[in-house]
Amino acid sequence: MLNYFSYFSEIEDTFVRRRGKHLLLSPMDWALIESWKERGVPLHVALRAIEHAFDSFEAKKRKRSVKTLLYCQEEVEAQYAEWLESRVGSHEESPEEHDEDAKTPFPRAVVLAHLARSREELMKLADARRQTSADEFCEALTRATALLEELENDYAATAQPDARKLEDSLTGVERMLDETIRKTVSDDDLKSISAEIADQLKPYKRHMDKAAYAETYEKLLRKRLRERLGVPRLSLFFL
Repeated sequence: MLNYFSYFSEIEDTFVRRRGKHLLLSPMDWALIESWKERGVPLHVALRAIEHAFDSFEAKKRKRSVKTLLYCQEEVEAQYAEWLESRVGSHEESPEEHDEDAKTPFPRAVVLAHLARSREELMKLADARRQTSADEFCEALTRATALLEELENDYAATAQPDARKLEDSLTGVERMLDETIRKTVSDDDLKSISAEIADQLKPYKRHMDKAAYAETYEKLLRKRLRERLGVPRLSLFFL
């Protein structure tokens, strides 16, 4: 379960990670987080909004950097308003609504089963890791488990489940895990895996532009690193 302090630390970690370099939050930033907490903004909503705000910022290729959490406030407010709207009638689901849900690409029951299964896998991985090394990777697994539990509970309770927004939240959790995994594996393992991927892509490299090659290389590297440490994919596309 997420405790009071986790709310603050998770938001701080996501903001610092997406900004790209360490920057202490200002007293105003902490006050902003406190206001979100007091108003009942769910942690997964705040994190998804921060991720989305940075995605939009990076897509515009601006030279100036984001220096304060206030940059994300508008997106947090918008996502929170949508979340509140999705909760309307959450305890009054009709048979017709249930039938309609079953026709969607990701039926609620299937999504909930995926979230529960993923959470259990991460929990087992964290418990096993803790037996030998209570390191940053172990902490990241524990955090991811707690975040998945919150997402699972929210998706089960909402009247109008939004698979797209859930996928955005899962992408944020995966991004956090991927960055921690990169720091966890040894330099020798990283070099070995990188060399294997380069060999794998060698026949195709001259047919790809630099951007496409770099993106493909990075995706394969993340995939191999996850497999090395036994981390499951959380995306709904891996149901």
